[in-house]
Amino acid sequence: MNERGQGRGVLPLAGAAERLRRPPGRPRKAQGIESAPAPEAGAPAQDIDSLAARGAPVPGLCPVTPRLLDSAGAAQYLGVSQWTIRDLDAAGHLPRVRLPLPGGKDLRKLLYDRTDLDRLIDNSKDIR
Repeated sequence: MNERGQGRGVLPLAGAAERLRRPPGRPRKAQGIESAPAPEAGAPAQDIDSLAARGAPVPGLCPVTPRLLDSAGAAQYLGVSQWTIRDLDAAGHLPRVRLPLPGGKDLRKLLYDRTDLDRLIDNSKDIR
């Protein structure tokens, strides 16, 4: 037995001390195990054809930009905060799109038309 009363010769908190010396986060895989290779830059032609057949947008060739933006997207589009978008909506300067749902209700998500955002920019310009 050692002086602390342990029969093994390892300090009781040695395991915890060793874990604290490691970098934080989840442990990485062992060095000998290799993962699947990363895809090459640019998609092969056969992958593009399969995406087009499913009706999915093909990245890089025909980007789809949504016409309706949520409050975060509208704020990013105008370069302002989401609270400014809400203030513009409440003041009546920015019309909100209300999509009907079955049962006579409206979609609760705040949506704004990109053309209305462009119109707001055009009307806010100073003419000298």
